Amino acid sequence: MTFSKISLAALLLTSTTLVLTNCSPANPEIKTPEIPSISAADIGRRIETLSDDRFEGRAPGTIGGQMAAQYIADEMKTAGIAPMGKDGTYFQPITLTETTVADGSFMKIGEVEYEFQQNSVYWTKRYQDSVSVEDSELVFVGYGVVAPEYSWDDYAGIDVKGKTVVMFVNDPGFATKDETLFNGNAMTYYGRWTYKYEEAARQGAAAVIIVHETEPASYGWNVVSDSWAGGQIDLVRPDKGASRAAVESWLTVEASRDLFTAAGMDFDAMKTAAATKGFTPIAMGELKLNAKINNKISTVESRNVVGVVKGTKFPDEYIMYMGHWDHLGKKPVPEGEDGIYNGAVDNATGTAAILEIGETFAAAPAERSVLIVAVTAEESGLLGSAYYGEDPIVPLNKTVAGINIDAIQPLGRTKDIVVVGHGASELDGLLESIIKPRDMYIIPDTKPEAGYYYRSDHISLAKKGVPFLYADAGIDHEVKGKEYGEQFTEDYVVNRYHAPGDEYDNSWDLTGIEQVTEIFYELGLGLANSRDWPNWNETAEFRALRDEMMKQED
Repeated sequence: MTFSKISLAALLLTSTTLVLTNCSPANPEIKTPEIPSISAADIGRRIETLSDDRFEGRAPGTIGGQMAAQYIADEMKTAGIAPMGKDGTYFQPITLTETTVADGSFMKIGEVEYEFQQNSVYWTKRYQDSVSVEDSELVFVGYGVVAPEYSWDDYAGIDVKGKTVVMFVNDPGFATKDETLFNGNAMTYYGRWTYKYEEAARQGAAAVIIVHETEPASYGWNVVSDSWAGGQIDLVRPDKGASRAAVESWLTVEASRDLFTAAGMDFDAMKTAAATKGFTPIAMGELKLNAKINNKISTVESRNVVGVVKGTKFPDEYIMYMGHWDHLGKKPVPEGEDGIYNGAVDNATGTAAILEIGETFAAAPAERSVLIVAVTAEESGLLGSAYYGEDPIVPLNKTVAGINIDAIQPLGRTKDIVVVGHGASELDGLLESIIKPRDMYIIPDTKPEAGYYYRSDHISLAKKGVPFLYADAGIDHEVKGKEYGEQFTEDYVVNRYHAPGDEYDNSWDLTGIEQVTEIFYELGLGLANSRDWPNWNETAEFRALRDEMMKQED
């Protein structure tokens, strides 16, 4: 899990019990199958191996990372999962670039030069030694959103080519709590900073400034300043980042208030205006941005691991299972200390689960094909899945649906299951039809305003239109109850999350991991043996993309 998902575990601690009764299953005819081949022992063996010290934390571009990818490929072969990568292999090679903002870089507006990490962070996604922006006019574009399904366009009536756009984080629904705006308090993808930089680039902006505020961002300035300091790993994109804005940045709310004052604008009044339907962009007086970013650049090679179990009747239609195999690698520490970040929970568990699911399908293939994708560089910003989204192994309009598995706690069997982004797609109803016979219930994530659904690998495919479920084990232990589950999860977050202590332990209770692996297998099996094409719900921001995708010819 990336830094921004640490709160996912924390949110479970405050989750309220909720039994859903209004979700209709996508296929009510699906029967609970016998699943003799999902094995806790197999899952545990794979978790223990992937989190072994010899892989040195599975960092992309390292020998340990290469060894881990090879181990996964070998396990696929042994399990009867066929290769689906490049040139008949299990691998989808990926070149990653690491850039570091170097000496001589600056960003200033008017006479104010911003201090890196103190009140600003800035970088470029362009794969160049140096990038400059000169005398770029500033335009306030509200939340920087173009959302036709909500009849919203923050760029209406203005050409921002070559200009610097300034915007707030999150979206108007969160700002107003108005359920008729976007998705109300729950963040949509339009609220994510990733979308805002993407849209600004599509509009031709030279530079982008996002105003940081802790509540709408769902994390403090320290997360922003720490995350964009030092080397930044990204994909080497075909255009070498030329389509991105030259400068992408954040400003603290204090620096942003000063900026609005310098432009002769009232910060709070503009925040209110930005969340009002019919908002139009506003030029920020005579202010101009000048910036130069010098880069230190290097490249590393990594790879996704991709296998397939071909369907018996509809082999060109695919159910996709995804989990990231990478973790944080090995850090320099004083002699005698442990510097290996083994990533046993995060995400050897999910990788082991998708391998086990693939092996189960290989023993009894379904009518549709099943694609097993172990992606790299999740911890560096969902890069392996992003690469797959840009260069998919199978056509996205032939990808029926996907299931993302990321970090299953070894808590034991639970009465509940968490659905992050609940209500986004028709997959929720199908999941409920599977867990009800098990006397289990769904807990939606309790902080939808934080946008956790947009912070894991599935989003790379979701924003292309493919319906994806992101679910996780619950906390209401079958015997020991919810309080035990809360304490167990909190202990992991405090003591082992993204730390060397995230190691495999032979005392783990693997029955809960086995339980959710069975559930995810059943979900995929039901789809693989049906003619259903689940879609996003009508209000989901990805519905139009999927509808358009499905009109395309093969």
